[in-house]
Order: sequence, then structure tokens, then C-alpha cells
Amino acid sequence: MATVGQWIAGARLRTLPMAVAPVIIGTAAAYDLGALHWGRAVLAAVVALLLQIGVNYANDYSDGIRGTDEVRVGPLRLVGSGAARPRDVKMAAFGALGLAMVAGLALVLLSQAWWLLLVGAGAVLAAWGYTGGKNPYGYMGLGDVFVFVFFGPVATLGTTFTQAGSVSAAAVLGSIATGLIAVALLMANNVRDIPTDREVGKRTLAVRLGDRNARLSYVVMLALSVALPMFLAPEKPWILLVLLLVPFMLMPSWLMLKGKKRKSLIPVLQQTGMLNLGFSLLFAAAMVLTTVVGQ
Repeated sequence: MATVGQWIAGARLRTLPMAVAPVIIGTAAAYDLGALHWGRAVLAAVVALLLQIGVNYANDYSDGIRGTDEVRVGPLRLVGSGAARPRDVKMAAFGALGLAMVAGLALVLLSQAWWLLLVGAGAVLAAWGYTGGKNPYGYMGLGDVFVFVFFGPVATLGTTFTQAGSVSAAAVLGSIATGLIAVALLMANNVRDIPTDREVGKRTLAVRLGDRNARLSYVVMLALSVALPMFLAPEKPWILLVLLLVPFMLMPSWLMLKGKKRKSLIPVLQQTGMLNLGFSLLFAAAMVLTTVVGQ
């Protein structure tokens, strides 16, 4: 039976900044529009965190029963390591996703944005379908697309809309930037797993691009994530604060380009998650300073 510590490890806490970052950006954009609602912001964060945990357990279960995680380098996998029964991990995934649906329903009721019910249903189906079911899209190289969509525009613009009833250019650019960093984290994870993924027929985008191009794409995505918000600079010069993140992008970029051993890429996952959190906080600071201090 898995210990509490193993269950926590299986939840992959290092990925949670990816869930929180778009909510922070979306809330900051709502503040910029003069429509901040703390209660709805907290609910959006709860939905995002529970969905992420649900995805992590679902991925652990599905990859585990397929044998994908039997030989891997990286953090513990509950099913692949034999620490927990597949059924228990599947139930943990369903539990987290179910709670996310409850919190999402509460958010929809408060915002009266009923069309978001369809978005929420899509998010839950995408969470399970990443590695679950007969034809998981994560095995076909489409995982990066779904991660960008749901961890970028969907989470960010959904957060903004439930508070402000509309979105803005700042929300859109912020959503694209945070989505790119989320995909960069997935790319770092998948580059590390290219050899084992090839063996089991898991054709991730990293496998399709090949080792060198996949590593380069990571650096390009980080660069774009700080470049895109600069389009806001003429009206919101405080957005230049985002450039403070650039020095912290150098180490994970160097590890991605030069790290030959698969273990050397493990720190990149946590570093990329923290980059996304840092980006969201600097973006939020820029929105607040634009309103409080002005241009």
C-alpha cells in the first residue's frame, strides 16, 4: 500500500504552478478591467489545481497499466512502481476530477456564464483522454496542443471572463505566454522520456521532432513567452517587469540544450514550473502598477 508521502509524490506537486499561473494572469487582467472578484478567483484556482492533480493521477494510472512507466528516469509513479493498485490510482483521479467539476459548477453559478459548462466538460474529457482510453491523444503527439489550449487561453480567459464578463488584449497575450511555458514544461518532460516512449509507441511531439529539435523548441517557447507581452508596452510600460524573468530562463535553457544525461533534465521541470509562476506574478504586478501608479 502506498504511503501518504508516495501519494503526494504521485500528485506531482511540481506541476501545480502551471495550474495556478493562468488563474493569476486571468485575475490580474480582470483587475485591469476593473472587475476583480476574489471569491471567483479562488474558485478558479481550486478548479485548476484539482484538474491538474486529476490529470497527474490519470496519467499515472493509464501509463502504468500500459507499461510506459516500467523503465523511466524521474519522480515516482504509483502504478508503474507497484506502490499502489491501479484501481486506487484511477479512483484518486476520478475523485479529483469530480471535485473540480463541483467547484467549476459553483463558479458558473456565480458568474452566470453557462457556456462555460461545455468548456469544463471539455477540460475533464481532455484530462482523462491525454493518456486514457483506447486512443489517447498524448500518444499521438497532440498532448502539447491540448496543454497549450487548456493551460493557456482556456484557463486564463475563462478566469478573466468569470470575473469581468469580457476579456482584453492583456488577457489574450498573457494566456498565450503562460500556455507556451506550460508546453515548454511538457516538452522538457517528454525529451527526457524519448527513448522509453519510442519503445512503447508513445509518439509525443518530442519523439516526432527528435531530440535536438525538441530541445531547441523549449528555448524558443520560453523566449516567445516574454516577448509577446511586450506588445502591451506602449500602453502598459510596467509590463517590462516581465523581462526580469530572462536571467532565470538561462539555466533551464542551458540544461535543455547541453544536458546529455536524462537525469540532468529532471531539475528543468521544477525550474520551468517556477518560471511560469514567476511570469504570472510579474504580469500581475504590471497590471496592478498600471492602475495604481499609472503609465
